[in-house]
Order: sequence, then C-alpha cells, then structure tokens
Amino acid sequence: MRHGEVHNPEGVLYGRLPGYHLSELGRQMADRVAEHLADRDITHVVASPLERAQETAAPIAKLHGLDVAVDGGLIEADNIFQGKTFGVGDGSLRNPAYWRYLTNPFKPSWGEPYIEQVVRMMGALAKARDAARGHEAVCVSHQLPIWIVRSFAERRRLWHDPRNRQCSLASLTSFTYEDDRIVSIGYREPARDLLPAHLIGKGGDKPVGKSFGA
Repeated sequence: MRHGEVHNPEGVLYGRLPGYHLSELGRQMADRVAEHLADRDITHVVASPLERAQETAAPIAKLHGLDVAVDGGLIEADNIFQGKTFGVGDGSLRNPAYWRYLTNPFKPSWGEPYIEQVVRMMGALAKARDAARGHEAVCVSHQLPIWIVRSFAERRRLWHDPRNRQCSLASLTSFTYEDDRIVSIGYREPARDLLPAHLIGKGGDKPVGKSFGA
C-alpha cells in the first residue's frame, strides 16, 4: 500500500525527511482503505519507518488487532533533491549546480539506484510473506519503491516516465504468492474518490491484475 496524502504546504520533495505527517485527507484515505480491508485475513501489518507510512498503517492494524511492525526495506527512495522544491521554473532544476545529477535516467543518477530498491523491497516482501504465511500481510511503503518492485516482478524495464506510474495515494498493489513464487499482481484504488482531481491517473477503480505462468 502507498501512504495517504501528506501535509506539505511548501511543496518540497520530502523524501526521507522526518516530520512529514498525513494531512486530514490522508487520514481519511487511510481509514477508507482500512474499511476496505476489514474482512481480509490479515495477520501482519508492516510499514516504512517514516511517519506518513506508520500513520497510514495504523487504522489497518487496529481493525485487525495487530501492532504495526517497522521494516526499513520499505522506506522511500533516497534522492539528491530531498528537502527542495522540484521544478523547471521556480525549483531546483533552475539551478545549474544540480544539472550534473541529471545525466543518467537509467540508474538514476539523482538518487538511489533502481536495482537497490528492488533488492530491499523484494526482501521486505519476502519477510512479510513469511510472517503471514497462509494468510495476508499489508506493507505500507512509498510510490517509487512500490512501482519499481512491481516493474521488476512484471519483467518491465526499471527506468520510466514518473507520470506513468500506476500507484496513486493510498492505492493497493497486491502480490500473490504460491510458496515463495509471485504468481499474480493486482492493483486497486479503494480511496480513488478522495483523490484530488489532478492526481487521478491510470488505473481507475477497476481491479487490474497480471498472472504469471509456471
């Protein structure tokens, strides 16, 4: 699950910075997803150590009588632009000092390598799978790591246009395992009606799924 909306009136790229909490709308999103998952066989809830992920996981864990575990493997991707505004006209991209970080979109050169995100996210999924074996687990993370591990599992290239990520606020990207093998991936947006209009993108409110052969 991706966390809900964050209170960020300055519009900075907060990344791994502490002190960024859910907005009131973000809390509504978290409650909405908790209600959506109320009847699921969830026995393990784990989240990134960042506040927005912990706060998103809390109502899900409460409904199932669980504590929220913490896994650093679910944390947001590191980024050189953390703590700065990001844009061409009035953001960091206007400053030539940062242009050297934009030389390689395939790695990427401005942040944590995609393959490193895959390794840690696959590790976090495996630990959650084992903790809830035979049942279901909820892992609360962040948009880029979720999209990257999904792209890897679906055998797509890791470099991409950020505008094409299918991972809206409070969305669910589901990985189904048989033994230790991922056999299908699904996507849903239980809080889609709460999304600001400009953030409604790909996916819609219909379930999306992909299955893998043996």
